Amino acid sequence: MKILLLSPYDAISHRYWYAGLVARLDQHDFTVVTLPARYFSWRFRGNSLSLAFDSRLDGDWELIVATSMTDLSALVGMRPALAGIRSLLYFHENQFAYPEQGDTQHQVERQMTSLYAALSADQLVFNSLFNQSTFLTGVQQLLARLPDHVPAGLADKLRLKAKVLPVPLWSDSFVQAPTRDPITSRLSIVWNHRWEYDKGVVELLDLVTLLLASDLNFEFHLIGQAFRHIPPPLVRVQTLLRDAGRLGTSGYIASREDYIALLGSAHVVLSTAIHEFQGIAVLEAIAAGCLPVVPDALAYQDFIPAAWRYADQAEALDMLLGIAAARSGGQLSVAPDVTYLDWSQQRKAWETLLAGP
Repeated sequence: MKILLLSPYDAISHRYWYAGLVARLDQHDFTVVTLPARYFSWRFRGNSLSLAFDSRLDGDWELIVATSMTDLSALVGMRPALAGIRSLLYFHENQFAYPEQGDTQHQVERQMTSLYAALSADQLVFNSLFNQSTFLTGVQQLLARLPDHVPAGLADKLRLKAKVLPVPLWSDSFVQAPTRDPITSRLSIVWNHRWEYDKGVVELLDLVTLLLASDLNFEFHLIGQAFRHIPPPLVRVQTLLRDAGRLGTSGYIASREDYIALLGSAHVVLSTAIHEFQGIAVLEAIAAGCLPVVPDALAYQDFIPAAWRYADQAEALDMLLGIAAARSGGQLSVAPDVTYLDWSQQRKAWETLLAGP
């Protein structure tokens, strides 16, 4: 099948997803068209204009697979040749569940664009139940605020063509021989997220402050993609950990082999996120054998058992202290089983999805 795959905001997590599709479903002929992951507002509103007259979209396509950033309705309007082709919109995130940023007008504009794209697509696929439910609930709430002439049953139409199918994990995530010491006096903690506010950097600072005030012997790896502006709370976290002699690896690890090796050596993966629609970074760390300590919220409730989720920073600290105490007593916990997310387990579902009804 000839498939046009559109990723108009080519973030790392989006590349992770489509690289797996292209590699694992190689019976199909994929053409991947991307735009750089920068100028978010312009990219969100203007991607249809940027793509509509792009010669890379020329072709005899049998299926369009697009991320939910794609303004599909406007793209098809400006490029009518795409109108009759079956389309699948994949939601890595949605515009209804982002933390409030105060820019209400732009937020509503993005939500309307997402709504138009969803109505234009033949099928909607979400990476988690949390993502799907917050999108559909958000659509209902948005439609209820519109002044008049709102067609009835739009949310129901979307629900009927929606399903959940997570981004599969690459098989190299499942470390066969982890290098972590089973019994050690120092607990190795990794926080592996984008260095942005939505990953809970304020919450991380609060928790690290509690950790440093405790008697826990630990090493803290602060890794992830950084941008030109690093949130001040994260800079403060780095300083506190470095001054206390607790900072391990810090910054972005370009080599995937080195990254997976670090996950294979750590004991705990920590999240403080206030925005998460699947949590690939945490799931990969669990696949490598890390014990998760994550918020009892967001998509974590879909993938991670309640025993590994915390209600607040104080409970997170208690969980970390408990893991360390159990280890020192020779009681080694086993990470949750996420093998069902391996590409080898998910391939059939993705083949069926692309084949269509």
